[in-house]
Amino acid sequence: MTADPLSRVAALDGSARPMAMATLIAAEGTSSSIVGARTFVDGEGHIVGAVTIGGCVDARAVEAADRVLASGTPELLDVALGDEDAWDMGLACGGTLRLFVEPVGGDAALGAAARAYAVARDAVAAGRRMLVVSALAGTGARLAIDADGTRVGTLGDADRDARVSALARARDGIATRVVRDEFDGAQYFVEAFAPPVTVAVFGAGEVGVVLARIVRELGMRVVIVDARARYATRARFPDADELRVGDPGAAAAELPRTAHTFVVIVSHDYKYELPVLREVLRAPVGYIGLMSSRRRGEKLREFLAAEGFTSEELARIQTPVGVAIGARTPAEVAVSIAAELVARRAAQG
Repeated sequence: MTADPLSRVAALDGSARPMAMATLIAAEGTSSSIVGARTFVDGEGHIVGAVTIGGCVDARAVEAADRVLASGTPELLDVALGDEDAWDMGLACGGTLRLFVEPVGGDAALGAAARAYAVARDAVAAGRRMLVVSALAGTGARLAIDADGTRVGTLGDADRDARVSALARARDGIATRVVRDEFDGAQYFVEAFAPPVTVAVFGAGEVGVVLARIVRELGMRVVIVDARARYATRARFPDADELRVGDPGAAAAELPRTAHTFVVIVSHDYKYELPVLREVLRAPVGYIGLMSSRRRGEKLREFLAAEGFTSEELARIQTPVGVAIGARTPAEVAVSIAAELVARRAAQG
């Protein structure tokens, strides 16, 4: 999941308004990509967010939120969908959605939630993965778990925290899901948050223009790098998070050395490509793609091999870049590259 829900929940800390939060915690028989979506309903009937794209499920969530606000007791709600309902919501087929609806407003439960999500938000901003575990019964206990296993908050006691933490991290901390503590049968919702992927696009030509727009829509950060000031402009790249004009090799040296950094080289010029490749081939970035023909790519590998780069390092270069869709135009090439980036991000979890 991206970190978007984190700021919204963390910002609730200190709110005196009675409020209910409905979270989609499971989607059986349907796409699971919406798990973790939320709706907030306050005592005056105001609604913020949605657990689906609208329709009967969100209506049921709001009804449950009203009951929870009145009773102060959390609810687990199962909503069965027929194939037609699922199709209307953009899901592939029918199934069952499970919602957890809980009161959050000016009390200890809200404080626990807000603190856990604030810790997760700050960790994600610093480039680390985080888990937030929510108890699906009781008073809304939360436990935030950092990538190194450090825990903030509690689910009740130290033994329980240790058991559930081990369950939450059992899949390398990448899956948002419900887990069950075999010790007492209690269930917990585990949310996995990761820093957004940063795509560094070297080359501000037409492929770069379209690629920047697509990957931004896909929730990735975009950094455009080009030595030519007349190409790397805000007018051409209105949605880019960052524009860098200057030596591409120097810009590559300053990229974050993490698996969440993807490098795409679309400059199609040796004097720009080689300095970038020299910087990133031995860095732990998550992806290196080069727009080039297969033959030209082999020539570049031979050149770099003569400089001492190993076959394993050179094998990291994806060239030709992108998914094989028969792309010909700049827009089609950009689509193929974006598809490969999505696949690589998904493989990372």
